[in-house]
Amino acid sequence: MKRNGGRLLVDSLVGLGATKSFGIPGESYLAVLDALHDTVGELDYVLCRNEGGASFMAAAYGKLTGTPGICFVTRGPGATNASIGVHTAMQDSAPMLLFVGQVGTDMKGREAFQEIDCKAVFGTIAKWAVEIDDVDRIPEILSRAWTQATTGRPGPVVVALPEDMLTSLSEKEPLAGPIEVTEPAPTTKTMSRIRGMLAGAERPLIVIGGCNWRAGSTAAIQTFAEASDIPVAAIFRYQDQFDNNSPVFVGDMGVGMTAKMREMATNADVILAINNRFGEMSTDGYTLFDVPQPTQNVIHVHGSDLEIGKVYRPVLGVHAGPNVFAEELGALEPVKGDWAAWRAEARAAYEQGFDPPDLPSPVDMAKVCAFLRDKLPEDFVLTNGAGNFAVWPGKFFKYGPKARLLGPQSGAMGYGVPAAIAAKLACPERTVICFAGDGDFQMNSTELATALQHDAQPIILLLNNGIYGTIRAHQERNYPERVSCTTMTRNPDFVAFGKAYGFHAERVETTADFTAAFERALASKTGALLELIIAPEALTPLKTLSEMRADALKEKCMKSR
Repeated sequence: MKRNGGRLLVDSLVGLGATKSFGIPGESYLAVLDALHDTVGELDYVLCRNEGGASFMAAAYGKLTGTPGICFVTRGPGATNASIGVHTAMQDSAPMLLFVGQVGTDMKGREAFQEIDCKAVFGTIAKWAVEIDDVDRIPEILSRAWTQATTGRPGPVVVALPEDMLTSLSEKEPLAGPIEVTEPAPTTKTMSRIRGMLAGAERPLIVIGGCNWRAGSTAAIQTFAEASDIPVAAIFRYQDQFDNNSPVFVGDMGVGMTAKMREMATNADVILAINNRFGEMSTDGYTLFDVPQPTQNVIHVHGSDLEIGKVYRPVLGVHAGPNVFAEELGALEPVKGDWAAWRAEARAAYEQGFDPPDLPSPVDMAKVCAFLRDKLPEDFVLTNGAGNFAVWPGKFFKYGPKARLLGPQSGAMGYGVPAAIAAKLACPERTVICFAGDGDFQMNSTELATALQHDAQPIILLLNNGIYGTIRAHQERNYPERVSCTTMTRNPDFVAFGKAYGFHAERVETTADFTAAFERALASKTGALLELIIAPEALTPLKTLSEMRADALKEKCMKSR
């Protein structure tokens, strides 16, 4: 049977098990769009409103499901718009495939209309970038792309599809399923050595993070940690990968790291790091550990050997997949040591973080989060973009074994709304809530049309304080009383905006109003947008904007003496 390249690609994706794709149509890949005409209900195309939103959806889908989030865009403007999702998927270690329609092979190198060199443009931000010039190689290269995206350290792969290649005919058979790649496993000798190092520690700490966890895998780590009374921390925006209700969970190492968490990381003598890449946010700007040789004895376990020793030289590097390693760790005899107080103090500090002082704001987000912690089902999904508002889903919820957090390690504004839509499409039965600032929301607010068209109903909590909060905080700390370019004086009527897209929408002006408003949002069949009125002063849970300014002025005065 002869198929054109578009049909061969789509049939192969169906064979690999893909069921959802996100994108913006383009004339450069009409053959693919034609093939997708026949896969509705099998491989659906979610029509988005901007390539940035589409790529965010694919990145979030990959992070949530563990299978590649698929995105289709056209060349030039489409590809460059979509680059933000590629960068986010890379920093999140999330599996993703971005397909880019490309100029015909007979036009390459002439700077044809919308032409870009995808391998050059994406080569530094994707795990792999490739162009398929021969229609017969579609199954071969797609198989490699899928495997690259899902194994080792997962990540995004960009595949350019020349227009004439997609219309060429091939007799090649489409792919009939992904290849099975077993995770690298630690040896018995290695596990024995790890147990010995933990048993000989005075202040052990386990740190976990990253993608590629199978459902229930971290339960084995929890079993070992609880039996050994060893504290467990998560890296930035991966606290959903471990049961936060466990007495050994002590919080996350990320933006807004608590003094106690910083103390734990710096004073630990043995750190078992599983599946994390030691990024800037989880190391407090690479200050928690000496580069390249930490004073702590670090055991670094990762499914990609390229991550081991990339920044820090471990005492022991273990090339092992997270799930296989977790299983082996859970089977070890627990260790005992004189560190009960070390773990208990850290857990107590974590628990205390859920009770901040009253905030000087019409809507007190600490009280909102306290209500939601009691109200939400155990399998809730929270999403957020970037901004100071992200402290609420990041620090004020406990993620049980069934709950998920989709927040970008890249700190990309505009991620939360597309991520919530992707989550609702992947898991329509789950309660999905997006936390968004007023600036963050407006970066992809038009994707509400995507939610409406494809019957996705997330609840969006829009925290409106009229400022770009994170940058304002930096300004107050570094240039006190010289605020510029961070105040938004012409925000739209968000309630009218939400209603225009068919969402239930209302304005919540006081904390007392939130409970009833949320109940109405939860009952809505169309999704909901709740605009929460937040005072700029209430920029963080523990320090007001005025206090930041006063502290900065005091420090400036001291330095000038």
